[in-house]
Amino acid sequence: MAGAWDELRAADGTLRPVWRRFFARAELGGGTPGDVAQRLRSAIAQQVRADGITHNVAEPSEGRRDHLASARPWSLEALPHLIEPADWARIETGAIQRARLLGRMLADVYGPQRLLHDAMLPPTLVFRHRGYLRPLHDVEPVGGLHLHIVALDMARGPDGQWWVVSQRTQSPSGLGYVLQNRIIVSRLFPEPFRELRVQHIANAYRRLLTTVTQQAAAVSARLGDGHAPRVALLTPGPYNETYFEHAYLARHLGLPLVEGADLTVRNARLFLRTVEGLQPVHGLLRRLDDDYCDPLELRPDSALGVAGLVQVLRAGNVAMANALGSGFLESSAIQGFLPAIARRLLGEDLLLPSLPTWWCGEAAAWAAVRESLVGRVLRPAFAGGGEGARLIDAEGLGALVARIDDDPDAFTVQGRLALSRAALLYGSGRLVPRPAMLRVYAIASASDQWHVLPGGLTRVATRAPLSVSMAQGGTSLDTWVLTEGTLDGLAVQPQRLSVDDLAARRPAVASRSAENLFWLGRYTERAEQSVRLAQASLALFDGDEDLPDALLSRLSDLVALYGLVPAGTPAADRSIAVFARSLLAKLRERDQGVGFNLAAMARTASALRDRLAPEQFGLLRRIGDDFHAHFNTEARPPSVPGNAQALPALQGLAQQLAAVTGAQTDRMTRDHGWRLLSVGRLLERLGGMGAALAALVPAIGSRDASSVATELLLELFDSEITFRARYQHHEDLLALADLLVFDDTNPRAFAGTLRRLRTELGKLPEPAGLREMLPAEGAGLPLEALRDADANALRALLAHTAASLQSAASALSDVIGQRYFAHADGGDAMQRV
Repeated sequence: MAGAWDELRAADGTLRPVWRRFFARAELGGGTPGDVAQRLRSAIAQQVRADGITHNVAEPSEGRRDHLASARPWSLEALPHLIEPADWARIETGAIQRARLLGRMLADVYGPQRLLHDAMLPPTLVFRHRGYLRPLHDVEPVGGLHLHIVALDMARGPDGQWWVVSQRTQSPSGLGYVLQNRIIVSRLFPEPFRELRVQHIANAYRRLLTTVTQQAAAVSARLGDGHAPRVALLTPGPYNETYFEHAYLARHLGLPLVEGADLTVRNARLFLRTVEGLQPVHGLLRRLDDDYCDPLELRPDSALGVAGLVQVLRAGNVAMANALGSGFLESSAIQGFLPAIARRLLGEDLLLPSLPTWWCGEAAAWAAVRESLVGRVLRPAFAGGGEGARLIDAEGLGALVARIDDDPDAFTVQGRLALSRAALLYGSGRLVPRPAMLRVYAIASASDQWHVLPGGLTRVATRAPLSVSMAQGGTSLDTWVLTEGTLDGLAVQPQRLSVDDLAARRPAVASRSAENLFWLGRYTERAEQSVRLAQASLALFDGDEDLPDALLSRLSDLVALYGLVPAGTPAADRSIAVFARSLLAKLRERDQGVGFNLAAMARTASALRDRLAPEQFGLLRRIGDDFHAHFNTEARPPSVPGNAQALPALQGLAQQLAAVTGAQTDRMTRDHGWRLLSVGRLLERLGGMGAALAALVPAIGSRDASSVATELLLELFDSEITFRARYQHHEDLLALADLLVFDDTNPRAFAGTLRRLRTELGKLPEPAGLREMLPAEGAGLPLEALRDADANALRALLAHTAASLQSAASALSDVIGQRYFAHADGGDAMQRV
């Protein structure tokens, strides 16, 4: 584009030298340019999908978490953004200066306020902005450090000069995506990455963690509570648009990922609610906007914060990155006052210029720009106005001027910068220039001491807006900072561990995470049972045996209990065809029956991203889509699937659920969270098996239904192979009772389930009274009680045992919730059924 800097090509159209070096080393493989582009895009998409990298496209409504944002795959392009050493030197020194300046401005505004008294900064821009938090005035943050991370959105102008477009100081996003972009793109081009001497970025994350941990350690030492310093990452939760990176950063930094409901304040101290009780928190890496952090003193409608958190900050009992109250610095209107403030506070001129800025609340500035608005950009001076930036044109100019005249303080006018163009590799193999903006991150190691992450998040617009946003359909590039000197090594080394450190470093399990794991176990088991029941029922209905009405009636009740048919569906003993058709139609539904359980698994997994491996999380998220893809049809309304379509879909789903169960069993650490997941599975299994046995055992031993009922019951208990190998042609009740009730080596038998359940309950914190709610041994039915029982008495004993174990499982679930989850003040907003 004429008038914009081209990052790829020089003015004469030839590749810039650094890009010639890149392509000389890049191993692109054979084929046409289109083939190369498709291979690269496919490799990126595959890795994004495998790692579960998402960017949500919606935010919760005001102060709440009312709905799950729609997650879309993270958008990443193949070619990196190359920044040469001379350019980076200017960016780095300018970013450090900006970060120092912003830190000193905060210290002044929340302290002596000399900038306000000396008219260096208009009071309106501070006190009218909701980002200025009056309750934080005169509150000194731990270590005197107001800002730990400062993000600067920068762009290169037509002359190659770098400009600061905006700044982010509350809880700058993107660090997790920066790291993921680097991992993916550096693997695509390993030779250019090495030969171009690209600076490493991992050290910046270590510096950030070290700084916060050191401040948390100072808090812990001052309090003298004997606890090792605990730092947590505070997130708004899975409904936030960048929740992926919150979970990813928590895993990468080794921090517990917590929501506001996981924390509580006691005696001006912050605690984490865990299954072992309250445990102190000494530091927070915050990804929640300032005013949402404390509903008691800041924003009363917030359901995301911690009541009393400001009180903890006043007492100096928690280190927070970043400190609350910096939101007003993000106003575009501030940019126009920074040059003079830099000279006052730093004795220096700004090294990186801001865009020309006129705050309309300053009469002279408004008068100077009023007659030349067309072609400039209008921005709100204060957050929360519901309006973004807009390019001013001649149409409606009079009405716009009248609006500004009515409330000039609310508006800022800025010059328009023609953003530089970065190259996107399109599917055809063409290199297409698109507007690009770079976000760089300055990270503090102490007050007034800063380092800049050597890279950043480059965002590219697919069209030509005033700014670049991922939420508006933008895409991203990995940012390669080249060096002619020494690569940034592992200069920040952790202190050597001692024996005493080992126990202290075993992470606690937050009550909310434990609750979600418990229900993930329950939903997984429930999904397996419902799939097995649907398979068995459809196969039975499609068979050529005459089915007695009594068995069909009982089976219909069981199917309805699992929600596999709509309420009010006539039972199968009245019409097998109608009942089977209703069951098949229900399989298409996403919010009921099998679909409900799959959706519940996905929702619960979304709140556990920091605890689940990417493969496990990805499987849980897509399992419902994979299943329902079998029923996609162009017919309107959609046709009811037949057995030939439904049974393979159910079989594929059963295999995926087996993979989920395997991951839960063999790929998760055996901490209290895993134990609660296992307890949830076992309780659900106990209740489901009890329901199946109670429903079908009356038909066992009857002349006309025994064989069919036996086969059905064995299939629901997943015990056909063992039964045939052990009992061969026996199908009497005593044989079934032995395998399905008394055999503690059978994981699907009552005794086997109860043995495992008692074991896991005994390993939970303060398990007193839990195991006592279950039979002390076996299934609670002495084998000797069956010795002289006839068929009717045996059926009654088995039915009674099944019903009593169902009741015990339900009661035990309630007690576990009250003991380990109930103190989470509502915790997760999802309904549990």
